[in-house]
Amino acid sequence: MKTAISLSDALYAAAERTAKSMGIPRSQLFAKALEEFIDHHRKERITAQLNDVYADKANPDGSSVSATSLASLRDFTSNDTW
Repeated sequence: MKTAISLSDALYAAAERTAKSMGIPRSQLFAKALEEFIDHHRKERITAQLNDVYADKANPDGSSVSATSLASLRDFTSNDTW
């Protein structure tokens, strides 16, 4: 699908240089950049949703999930030497 967008001269020039250095058409560069941008924000939304799910959860003993996770991480790495 074709579309028209407005870009600053500097951004357009940078896109031209980048596409040329990658050996791909400018339209392919724009499509790839948009795809990566959308994927990045999709992952952020998933993380935010997971954070909401676990934020207020408590374990049966009353401790929070994050406190339990931190304790588990400390136990897991207790023998690590850094």
